[in-house]
Amino acid sequence: MSERFGFDRGKPIDRYYIEDFLSRHRGDIRGRVLEVGDPFYTRRFGAGVTRSEVVDPDESNPHATIMADLARADGIESETFDCIICTQVLLLIFEVRAAIRTLERILRPGGVLLATVPGITKVSRGEAELWGDYWRFTSQSARRLFEEAFPPGAVQVEAQGNVLAAVAFLHGLAAEELSQRELDSHDPDFEVTVAVRAAKAPV
Repeated sequence: MSERFGFDRGKPIDRYYIEDFLSRHRGDIRGRVLEVGDPFYTRRFGAGVTRSEVVDPDESNPHATIMADLARADGIESETFDCIICTQVLLLIFEVRAAIRTLERILRPGGVLLATVPGITKVSRGEAELWGDYWRFTSQSARRLFEEAFPPGAVQVEAQGNVLAAVAFLHGLAAEELSQRELDSHDPDFEVTVAVRAAKAPV
């Protein structure tokens, strides 16, 4: 139906789940906020954002205010951001543990990381050719990875999806082509999108 995840038909099914997750945690998107790639979700869901920044290793990105690879981001000062939004990025970073450690390091004490990663999806061909497409995640693997960097009890993991949503997403159907009931039905055996809220320990 679509080779572009459904972008040419409407909203991709994984974006339906990502935006639902961010909407429910919009209260965390405040203060100084860092987003990867562009500030789209900061602007859409931010509540009380005082400063918006964008990180990207691509110097040609007009939105980027910080040029850095999250796996090797020594130039980003520690304890800088109140919130970090990192959606569908970690699959593109081979040194995923190093990237998660960076995200924890650059959060201020008490700051929150809102991250999403793919469970069931096809290869992102454009990104694969540019950066690499390395990982798919489950809620179990995401929890173990983030709990290596964040305090015990500070990591909340959820997965969304079901067999119909997974098949529709793989075919490139858009979220608008399924009903809300079909999208919101939860089956733990078909994790389309995995979302993580991780909080840095307060002082």
